[in-house]
Amino acid sequence: MADATHPTPDAWVFPKIGEELFEALRAAHAGRIVLQVPAGLIRNATELVDRIRTETGTPVVLATRACFGACDFPSRDEAPRADIAVVLGHAPIPNVPLPRPTYFVEMRESGGDPVQLAEMVAAAQIPRRLGLVSSVQHLDLVPVLADALTRRGYDVRIGRGDRRLAYAAQALGCNYTGAEAVEADVDAFLFLGTGRFHPVGLAFAVDRPVWSIDPLQSLLETPIDRGGLIRRRQLAVAVAREARRWGILVSTFGGQNRSPTALALQERARSHGREAEILLFDRLDPRDLEGRALDAYVNTACPRIALDDAANYAKPMLTPPEFLMALGELPLEPYRFDTYH
Repeated sequence: MADATHPTPDAWVFPKIGEELFEALRAAHAGRIVLQVPAGLIRNATELVDRIRTETGTPVVLATRACFGACDFPSRDEAPRADIAVVLGHAPIPNVPLPRPTYFVEMRESGGDPVQLAEMVAAAQIPRRLGLVSSVQHLDLVPVLADALTRRGYDVRIGRGDRRLAYAAQALGCNYTGAEAVEADVDAFLFLGTGRFHPVGLAFAVDRPVWSIDPLQSLLETPIDRGGLIRRRQLAVAVAREARRWGILVSTFGGQNRSPTALALQERARSHGREAEILLFDRLDPRDLEGRALDAYVNTACPRIALDDAANYAKPMLTPPEFLMALGELPLEPYRFDTYH
């Protein structure tokens, strides 16, 4: 992406921190800016605040809580005097309303040798019908890597997801519909990015082997054990089937609030003779659920709370599809990922 874009009335997108961003912020004549950074940039947060303040002449405050994604942008309550937000490391979610004009700096990374990466993929004998998925930082690499793979005989597919995804090939922790769109046409997926968060989510969402590659380090990871992931979740469903009193968790974050889903699940629970209480929270802490007279929970906030952090909770924690499995309304197979749309 060479230029800033303006995908929604309240969102502007920039590839990196630079003069283009500073010029736009100066032109906005904001009284105060709130800056939100992901965990990987915490060490540099103070320097970034100083740089934006110096370049724009505008007071800047730093949002201090951990940032999980574009779904939990700074709220009005967190920065009541800020007219503009600058969010680093994320793309806007097109169907999520924003509380104030927000400047997304995606921190695009153009590094990675596509020819070398294609050679690594071929040497690992990854299936030739291959889908590409990426974090937003490495999306610029997707088309050139696809070309390099095609020259090596690969049939590469890049999917366009639903209205929650801003780009083709993009992954969100709650939405892999771009991959799902091409699942029937591929035998495996390759994720471009760092860490295991997105490859694990992708493995939950698609019934195909998932490899991941770090383009900057040229490191190819072994496939995710999807079978093991699914078996653990099926065991959690089996344990929760006898639960009579359920807590239905609802996040107040603008990008995660699914109150209609929670109300519908409450009705489903009651139709099966179960008790169901709706619990509101902003950022969930296991201690918030201690001492409650409940047998199990269904989480309507970020699905990764149940899938990745269930061991942190004393009682079973299910996603909405898993909850319907526990009630007997859905079968255990095929496994259904809790996709945000």
